[in-house]
Amino acid sequence: MSNKLARLLVEKRAGLRYRLAQLGMPVMRAAFGGIGAGTVVVSPLMLMGVERISIGSGVLVRDGAWLATEGAGSSLVIGDGCYIGHRVHLHSIDPVELGRRCVLADNVMVTSTDHERADRHGVHGTGAVTIGDDVFLGQNVVVLGGVQIGDGATVAAGAVVVSDVPAGAVVGGVPAKQLRSRSA
Repeated sequence: MSNKLARLLVEKRAGLRYRLAQLGMPVMRAAFGGIGAGTVVVSPLMLMGVERISIGSGVLVRDGAWLATEGAGSSLVIGDGCYIGHRVHLHSIDPVELGRRCVLADNVMVTSTDHERADRHGVHGTGAVTIGDDVFLGQNVVVLGGVQIGDGATVAAGAVVVSDVPAGAVVGGVPAKQLRSRSA
C-alpha cells in the first residue's frame, strides 16, 4: 500500500464512519423511542434500552457514545440541535433530559444511577437529571443524579455537578461551584 493511499484512508476514516452512520439511521429510527430528522449517531459504544431513548432533530452523537436506560421508569430525552461529543456517557434509571441546542464536549458523563459498595453490579436511581436549553458542558464534566442545570449555563471542563445550577451560571470545580454569571 502506498503512503498516499494509507494517509487517505487514515484521514478519511472519521468521515467514512459518519457517512456509514447516516446510512444506518433508518434501522435506528425503527428501534429507538424516537429520532428526529437530520440526526446522526456515529459508532456508539453502547446502546441499551433504546425504546426509552428519544433524540430530537439535527442532533449529532459522536463516536464511542454510551446511551443507556435501565428499568421501566427510565428515559433519556435529547433535545433538538444538540451536539454529543466523543465517548459521552448518558445513563438513566431515573429520567435524564437534555434541552435544545446543548453541547456536551468529549468524555462527559450524565447519570441518574449509582451502586452500593456491597453490590458493585446492582444499580439504583439517584433522581432525575434535567439540563435546560443552550447548556454547555465542557470536556470531562460529570453530572450526578437529582440535578437541574438551568438554561444557558456553562459547566467548566472537569467539573463534577452534584447540586442545581442556576440559569446563565458559569460553574466549575469539584464539586462545581458558581464562578460567575454569563450576564455579568
